[in-house]
Amino acid sequence: MPIVGNPRSFFHKSAFVVESPGVGSAAFASCGELSVESAIVTHFEGGKLTPYKAPGRLTFSDVDLERGAPKDRDLYDWFLEVANAASGFGLPDAAYKRSVDIVQLDRDGETLRRWTLFNAWPSKFVAGEWDNDSDDVVIESITLTYDYFTLEQ
Repeated sequence: MPIVGNPRSFFHKSAFVVESPGVGSAAFASCGELSVESAIVTHFEGGKLTPYKAPGRLTFSDVDLERGAPKDRDLYDWFLEVANAASGFGLPDAAYKRSVDIVQLDRDGETLRRWTLFNAWPSKFVAGEWDNDSDDVVIESITLTYDYFTLEQ
């Protein structure tokens, strides 16, 4: 019996770029997953034996980005803005938050999907690990915390 319908095609996870104002190098080797989870609010109404369940608060997970450490210091400087705001001597709270786009590309470099993270800021910066016995590249990583994300049309 023949299968009726169109075959599905799936996106490759290897082609993406990260776009954000103030970040000079948008090439990253890896990007963690975007995820959101809804809390479940459960309560029993009027002596019912089965609970009433409704969606509760949303929790958005942080995103980890990794790249080979470049000569520029744009990610470190962004983290310094957060540190200065946290110390009370620097920028007002909203000044260090930025919108960040994670753009999924096809093999020709055309945009397939664009995810926008709103009010993102670096909550962790790792300069990398050094080893005199290795020929590997130093990997710089940053963890972004954000309010929410959307999938753009």
